[in-house]
Amino acid sequence: MPRSERQRINAFVSAFARRQAARTAELPGGFAVYDDAYALSHANNQVVIDGAVDADALPALVEESLGHLPHRLVHVLDEEVGTACAPALVRAGYTHSTYLIMLHDGPAPAGGGGAGPVGLEAIRAAVTQSWHDLLPDAGDEVVRHLVDRREARRRGADVVHFIGARTEEGDIAAWADLYMDPESGMAQIEDLVTAKSRLRRGHADAVLTTALCMAVDAGCGTRFLTADAADWPRHWYERRGFTVIGRSHSFARS
Repeated sequence: MPRSERQRINAFVSAFARRQAARTAELPGGFAVYDDAYALSHANNQVVIDGAVDADALPALVEESLGHLPHRLVHVLDEEVGTACAPALVRAGYTHSTYLIMLHDGPAPAGGGGAGPVGLEAIRAAVTQSWHDLLPDAGDEVVRHLVDRREARRRGADVVHFIGARTEEGDIAAWADLYMDPESGMAQIEDLVTAKSRLRRGHADAVLTTALCMAVDAGCGTRFLTADAADWPRHWYERRGFTVIGRSHSFARS
């Protein structure tokens, strides 16, 4: 896959982070994003590196930018830059995670997947329970921020949808976000989750198929998502037509 495609994706991710932020601060090689309304959400209060940066100076730069917060989170979009930054950040006590950029290069799904756009209130209870399952020691206020931060995502792209699949009884069983910029032909699918009690019943497939169909219908030829390089969903996505075309890096410290 040409590097230019990865650069287009990184530019989309960078622009999304800027647009959803309540405020930003420019930094050498990137920027910091802040949102006091979701202060307990690390992703809404982090440093994003989307250019060249002095790797040895980065830990101090992050400390200056996020020193008022109890957490530190750095997202380095470029694969090579992230690799170069890793030693200094790990020495400074950060945990390093790698995320795969996966491009949908399979055939467009035929027909809808049995899911559709829903409002945040429709998925709130299911998303809240999912966070409690994932972070059992997190308090209610932390979970509330993690759920409510989806409202800020509406600012991130020209078109933002929450996609949900329901059971026969009408309960939300799986959900995901879909961000699109039809003018540039970009679409990102993120946060695909199935409720713990609804696993292995095809609900995630329904959400993913619907999101891909909506992206195709909107004229988005570049359809991508990110997946943890160390976790099993990457293989699930590969079986559904996604291919790894690059990597980004995340560094976290409490």
